[in-house]
Amino acid sequence: MALEDQVCTLVPYFTVADGKLDAFKAIGEKMVVATKKESGVRFYGFSFSGQRAHCREGYENAAGILAHLENVGPLLQEALAIAQLDLLEVHAPASEIALLQEPLKDLNPTFFTMETGFRR
Repeated sequence: MALEDQVCTLVPYFTVADGKLDAFKAIGEKMVVATKKESGVRFYGFSFSGQRAHCREGYENAAGILAHLENVGPLLQEALAIAQLDLLEVHAPASEIALLQEPLKDLNPTFFTMETGFRR
């Protein structure tokens, strides 16, 4: 089956420092507001389990991810000052991963290549 789904997803997990959860959530709200203005985003939001945070985010393509990281860069740095990035996965077609490997290398992601799928 040919790959029809070209959406790229970022799957980051954070551990928020003790006493900093409210501050992290406030930064997350600012990131949501900033991200709503992006044309390449398909979905975006935060979920929590205790001190653990996850950002559920999907983009039309690699360009959408790169535009997002540029847009929220200062807010991400604020978040990383009070939380550790435990894990970052990137799920995307091979052609899009090729565009993301160099720009994302400092975040130490694990890349998963989409090979089959569809989107409604």
